[in-house]
Parts: sequence; C-alpha cells; structure tokens
Amino acid sequence: MRPFYRLHYAPDNASLVIRLFLEDRQLSYETALVDRTRTGHKAPDYLRLNPNGLIPVLETPEGAIFETAAILLWLHDRHGFAPEPADAARGDYLKWLFFASNTLHADLRVTFYPASYIGEDPGAQALLVSQMQNRLARHLATLDAVAGARPAWFDAASPSGLCWYIACLMRWMALYPRTFDRSWFQLEDTRNLSALLGGLEGRPATRAAAAAEGLGPRPFTAPQLASPPEGSAT
Repeated sequence: MRPFYRLHYAPDNASLVIRLFLEDRQLSYETALVDRTRTGHKAPDYLRLNPNGLIPVLETPEGAIFETAAILLWLHDRHGFAPEPADAARGDYLKWLFFASNTLHADLRVTFYPASYIGEDPGAQALLVSQMQNRLARHLATLDAVAGARPAWFDAASPSGLCWYIACLMRWMALYPRTFDRSWFQLEDTRNLSALLGGLEGRPATRAAAAAEGLGPRPFTAPQLASPPEGSAT
C-alpha cells in the first residue's frame, strides 16, 4: 500500500511547494484547508501540529512534519527523486535546498512583511524592501548560474523538490508585495531559471495544483493573483 499523507494547506502559500511535489510524484494524499481568513493557522488543533502556527504541515504515518525544506527532505528520503545519501551530488543538492529555504525564502518573507522587521514608518519599509529586492536579485543570479550547469536534480523533465520550491518563490516575487514596486523582477533576466519554470509549467502536476488553488493557466511564467475555489491566499 502506498503511504498516505494529509497536507494542511492554504492557497498559494508555502504548502503549494509540497502539493506540487506530491502531485508530480503521484503520492497518495488528501488536503485539509487552513482558513487564514479565520486565522485557522492559530487555532488550537493546528498549533498542536505546528506550534509555530505556520503553513504547511504534512501529516504522515510517522507523525506531523512542518517546515517546507524539512518536508521535502523527508519525502525525498522515503521516495527518492533527489540524490541519495551516498551519492556524491547529495551535498550540492542539500546546500541549494537549504539556500532556497533559509536565504531566498527568508529574504522574500522580509519583503512581504516589512513592518514586522522595521516598524510602521512607510519610508523605512520602502527602503528595507528595496534593499531586500537587491539581495533577491543577486540570489536569483546565483541560482541561474547553478541551473545553467545542468545538475541532474535541476531538471524540469524529472524535477526535485528544489525545482518546485524555486518556481513557487519566483511566482511570489512576481506578485508580491503589492504595495511596493516590483519592476526589479524580470523573468527574462534569469534565462536558465526561466527555462526551468517553463518546463515545470507543462507538467500535469502544475495543471492540477493550478486548478485546485486557482492559480491561472501560467502560474510561473505569467502569474496572476490566486482565485481559489476555497480559502484565501492571504
């Protein structure tokens, strides 16, 4: 019997990375909506799964897991689809997976919630967001060079969790924060990553996730704000 999972998700949140991976690898799972409009991520039942109140959580036969990169690594180790521990490429894969999680995603989060880091002054927020966008542009240039080297785990034809993670992060860079200038982000500036996103967009997993979360026909290369059939992206 295939392992069964329950993904606690909100539309177009970090849970999208996990949904895409599960769909792409045809792993058996069901979803449980975390309704952010009712602060469902702070509800007692959810906090018992993730005391940090963040999305996603993946329930597994071995217990609940949170943190996007940790979920991906756990799934990789049980189902493959990334370098095995004895593979010489394992270290390279892990360092870029955690770069995406601990650096790229962390810096992007600052641009989403500048008030949490700098306070309510609009000028200070704008300056912080601009600084972080410059950092994000450098991060993308670095990843574009990695993608250009064509490592086996950076391939839209057989994508690892890192591929899906980066695609989602780049989607959000194109869309958010809505109250600040986003002209810094141009997909054509990262030719190799652009090709990766285009390849991922043609996969059945992308179409399934886009339908489930209302992401539109080109969620990575021409993203639009989510219009989900249930729940809210914010």
